[in-house]
Amino acid sequence: MIRFGYGTNGFANHRLPDALDIIADLGYTGVALTLDHHHLDPYADGLAARVAKLADRLRTLGLGVVIETGARYLLDPRRKHAPTLLDDDRDHRVDFLSRAAAVGADLGAEAVSFWSGVRPGHVPPGLAWDRLVEGCARVLEAAQGVPLGFEPEPGMLVDTIAGWHALRRALGAPDGFGLTLDIGHCRCNEPDPVPDCVTAVGPYLVNVQIDDMRRGTHEHLEFGEGEIDFPPVLRALADSGYRGLVAVELPRHSHAAPDVAARSLAFLRQAEQESVRADRGGAHDVPDLEGGSS
Repeated sequence: MIRFGYGTNGFANHRLPDALDIIADLGYTGVALTLDHHHLDPYADGLAARVAKLADRLRTLGLGVVIETGARYLLDPRRKHAPTLLDDDRDHRVDFLSRAAAVGADLGAEAVSFWSGVRPGHVPPGLAWDRLVEGCARVLEAAQGVPLGFEPEPGMLVDTIAGWHALRRALGAPDGFGLTLDIGHCRCNEPDPVPDCVTAVGPYLVNVQIDDMRRGTHEHLEFGEGEIDFPPVLRALADSGYRGLVAVELPRHSHAAPDVAARSLAFLRQAEQESVRADRGGAHDVPDLEGGSS
């Protein structure tokens, strides 16, 4: 069975312990923890004690964990997601990602996920690329074996799977540099059908985010509100050999987090059951609603 998790960035209005309790009570087996000012702030006092307490709580609840680093204003209260690895003050981002890796190590996290950022207008493309490669190399060194999942993000310097492959080659294809795949981004931004994207990157996956989306529009939608046919996608994930968390990524749904989380898990479990039935009956009999073969 697929190990479904839920992202704490979709519980922004909850205290972290309350969010974890709800996620576990609903039946999720993991959590994608976004380090933020209200959810395990890595810059607040007493971090070691807070991490140890959280590790105990995760064990008690039976939740696996991945670390997400997409907090909007943690590093700069005026600039969303800034600084990135591409900015002039990128050392602050490297420090944050290094702290995230240390937290991940102490929590036994399955991966630490991050992205490139948007290229600043005053930074030439070549310099932005060089900064990204250098920054990723520094984070890899600081991670000390904690798996890193780099996420192609629409609108950022690295926005496609092809861009991730290019970055991995530039780094020398290190073992610790894996892929965070957002299923919605595949529909939004990739030329191939979503199940084909999953199959192609299966050997590199260390983290998976899941949400619905429409072609060309980067908006995280509840399941059933976008264009993705999920049973073939889940079948591809199961067949890929990936055994990590598949965490719901709905960062703009905190206003109704418990209900959205409940609906999401019910949808995903039903889609998983349909994927198993389709596989037993012959996967090629499943119609592909995305314009490609499933």
